[in-house]
Amino acid sequence: MAVLLREALGDSLRRVRTQQGRTLREVSTDARVSLGYLSEVERGQKEASSELLAAICDALDVEIADLLLEVGTAMRPESAKSTSADHDAAITPAVVIPAPEVHARATALAAA
Repeated sequence: MAVLLREALGDSLRRVRTQQGRTLREVSTDARVSLGYLSEVERGQKEASSELLAAICDALDVEIADLLLEVGTAMRPESAKSTSADHDAAITPAVVIPAPEVHARATALAAA
């Protein structure tokens, strides 16, 4: 069975907290979230909202983007981890959206 996002997030948050030598109570106080709820998030029993995740990351002094990169790597199947660099290099955007000023110039030229 695949690892759920909430479980991977919880594992990463707990790992960061314990590496910092901090208690659930300290982080829950700093993040202004109940101790019980933070515990459930860390155990993967509750899905953290983006606002709650931001508050927890702030309390842990961790960038959300770094946490999400770690979680993404953890969720990748072992067989795919060795080829992730090849996979990432092969990904190309399906649609390229030009910057607003480029789009405005192109529209003006097309109308002329």
